[in-house]
Amino acid sequence: MQAQESELRTRYNDHTRGVYFIGTTPPKSNTPAEQVETIAHKLLERVNDIDFDGLIVYDIQDEGSRISKPRPFPFKTTHDPRWYASLLNKQSNRPVITYKSVIQSNKEAFNGWAEDAWKNYNVKDVVLVGSPSKDMKASLPLEKAYQTLVDSQHNFFIGGVTIAERHASKGDEHQRLIKKHQQGCNFFISQAIYNPQATIDLLTRYAIECQKLAIKPQRIILTFSPCGSEKTLEFIEWLGISVPEATRLRILNADSPLHESIRICSNSLQQILDAVISYDLPLGLNIESLTNRKEEIDGSILLYKLLRSKMDFYLAKQELKMLTNKKA
Repeated sequence: MQAQESELRTRYNDHTRGVYFIGTTPPKSNTPAEQVETIAHKLLERVNDIDFDGLIVYDIQDEGSRISKPRPFPFKTTHDPRWYASLLNKQSNRPVITYKSVIQSNKEAFNGWAEDAWKNYNVKDVVLVGSPSKDMKASLPLEKAYQTLVDSQHNFFIGGVTIAERHASKGDEHQRLIKKHQQGCNFFISQAIYNPQATIDLLTRYAIECQKLAIKPQRIILTFSPCGSEKTLEFIEWLGISVPEATRLRILNADSPLHESIRICSNSLQQILDAVISYDLPLGLNIESLTNRKEEIDGSILLYKLLRSKMDFYLAKQELKMLTNKKA
């Protein structure tokens, strides 16, 4: 019997624990169905020896309108993220967050998508993504899509994306987070982090704004991805992820770019945690591989182990601080 509520909702509300995810993309749309099942099985075999809360399945779109530079890896359509999420959910018996781009939807089509997602694919946890470019007019604005899920008879657990680079350029991402929470979002997932200071600035501003408004900050899942080649680095930058020049040079000039990127990600998380520990922000981790290269997929698993240990230590320090405050 399928669960009627999101399993993640309770875990997200417990701020004393972290939440940990593996991010992935659906196979290309020309992949035969039986092979898709095999791919899902192989992914879960790879992560079998690590303890994680769930998976994230992205909805890959052609974002050519966002940037004039050509895409380093050609865009190819994928299988329906709902179907792949359903396969992973059944095979792993773990929750799966499913991304949905609403840019090409109208209200009626999106209503149908949501109904189908809940009833036929057991999708309970959803992250909605809006237009990749301000120049692209959406038939269904993101706030209307949020409202559709909020008004649905089904109790979706709704999330949004957060982009530290947008905060660096516009200075208002913290206000977007608060507004999106008012529209129905209960958690946020960042894009991959290679510029820790941009994330520190965003998290600090968000925490202080929540304190001022006397509202509870929502959980923010920090995404990290290893980089094993110049081509992957080009793709990372094409996606709009900020990579400082020194970081770029460190990766490209290292004997092992992959291992250097893992060290950089590990140091980045530590910097972020050290900077925000006084704010009691509920955090989580999402580790993804941006390519299907075996080396980078294996690197993402190593990165997951390293970053999870740092996050667990951070949470233990938070717990100790709470106990100390109670005694005082």
